[in-house]
Amino acid sequence: MPSRRLALISALAAAVAAAAPALAAPAKLPAQPGDMSLGSPKAKIQVVEYASMSCSHCASFHTEVFPAFKAKYVDTGKVRFTLREMLTPPAEVAAAGFLMARCAGPSKYFKVVGEVFESQARWNDGDLKPIFVDIAKANGLSEAQFDACLTDQASLEALNGRVKAALDSGVNSTPTLFVNGVKFEGEMSLQQLDAAIAAAGK
Repeated sequence: MPSRRLALISALAAAVAAAAPALAAPAKLPAQPGDMSLGSPKAKIQVVEYASMSCSHCASFHTEVFPAFKAKYVDTGKVRFTLREMLTPPAEVAAAGFLMARCAGPSKYFKVVGEVFESQARWNDGDLKPIFVDIAKANGLSEAQFDACLTDQASLEALNGRVKAALDSGVNSTPTLFVNGVKFEGEMSLQQLDAAIAAAGK
């Protein structure tokens, strides 16, 4: 799903590998424009994940760990979870997934994200568009609306801004999670999250 309008997105994705090491994290991460979150805003524990739709480790986390984490902590009001968007190669595929989730609307954003991650098992070197269009249709978007999502200039610029903000904050790999500001790089198990959340709650 290439587009010349994704040129900046590709450049930002390439910059992930060259980003400077992160400085010490603050106690909690400040809100960012476009943040998508689940759980009570009053939760004492904040978990922020930086993820890419084309990242296999992110997909593994979201299909194997996230459901149990969400049920145990987010749905019970103990944790406020925020997903922040990053792009890893192929950047245009990651961008397409996030743009589609945004177009589906806030109430379906995380549902679309989950379905895109689950669809990675069916990806190959061929055309991914039919898979993405099926996800779009299952979430109320026509193929024409899906195509429009991927070429909407304002949406592309907003996504570029979110990715740049992540890079500027020192995030240079996916998945990266912050638990009340403490940084964890790489995929985490539920047991590791349990320990991190318990430590943050002390």
